[in-house]
Amino acid sequence: MMTRIFFIACIVLNFMPVLGQKTDQFADSIRRVYHIPELSYAVLNSSTTLEMAALGKHSIDLPDTATLNDRFHIGSNTKAMTAFMIARYVEKGKLKWTTKFFDIFPEWKAKSNPAYWNMTLQDLLSHKAGIQPFQGEDDPEIPGFKGTNPEKRKQFGQFVLTIEPVKPDDQHPFIYSNAGYTLATLMLEKVTRKSWEQLVEKVFNKDLKLNVKLSWPENQKRKDTWGHSTENDTLKPVPSTNGYHLDYTEPAGDLNITLKDYSQFIRLNLKGLQGQDNYLKAGTYQFIHNGVPNYSMGWFNVSVDDKVLSVHSGTGAFTYFTIVHIDRQQDKAYIIFTNSFNADTQQGVRLLMRKLKENYGN
Repeated sequence: MMTRIFFIACIVLNFMPVLGQKTDQFADSIRRVYHIPELSYAVLNSSTTLEMAALGKHSIDLPDTATLNDRFHIGSNTKAMTAFMIARYVEKGKLKWTTKFFDIFPEWKAKSNPAYWNMTLQDLLSHKAGIQPFQGEDDPEIPGFKGTNPEKRKQFGQFVLTIEPVKPDDQHPFIYSNAGYTLATLMLEKVTRKSWEQLVEKVFNKDLKLNVKLSWPENQKRKDTWGHSTENDTLKPVPSTNGYHLDYTEPAGDLNITLKDYSQFIRLNLKGLQGQDNYLKAGTYQFIHNGVPNYSMGWFNVSVDDKVLSVHSGTGAFTYFTIVHIDRQQDKAYIIFTNSFNADTQQGVRLLMRKLKENYGN
């Protein structure tokens, strides 16, 4: 342990670049010390990319080297993209943030828990509806639903609405819920008559020209990232054929994308927060990021050291770890993608995030 601390201290002393100087050597040292197979990062503002790099290997068992064309599963960072899609159709008048769920699904009301009768789209996206988390720990047992993904999400939604809600309190002002994002997506699917998968294709791939894909990156037919699980403190590469699925909560956490394309998505948010209309109106971006305290529409809404930040992370079923911090006041975003998840990965990412902010923060 002391050896690691000493080595990290040496890294910090030896790689203290001036403002704006590239930090890829520091980042790669962090990657090696904390056993992260591949680490990519970017720093950007609303007009340009200040720094971007891809470091390491696709898998600990392969010689393939990292590139900026590599895809990463972004886990719960999917939530901001789902909320973004919903915002597009709010602007089109298909929904309102205040639309009640049972105004869209009145036929479900009689068999649902009355505690949910008044919940709105905004409540679901900001985790204020009291929906059970469905994050894999202590979840209610889910029946085996059948049909297409949209059909199974409907069955899952009906099931979720029969369960007793979780009540927020002073210590927990919101209940972070993957299932809540499924319910919000059901509202979108109903009014657009398109599935979440079709809307991802329409909004991100057709309209915005971002190459967004579903589930894990394909690593069997092409060279790309492998996620890594941790078993007995040892990293284990996970093939894309593993059969992973999110139990009907795909809109909460099941997209993959390259760092370059994800940076373009984040830049749209930066531009909007700077008052520029683009795919969404500037006022919509303000609401997405700052409309609700604590957690707004797909973003944690936090204040740190007098700075107002939008932040989120995703774990990719504990095989990837991605994180983004948006400094709204400084018009800066910091993004880090990795293809492992454990305590070491988290610590390495924390150190790199700190260094990026030291180098590029005002």
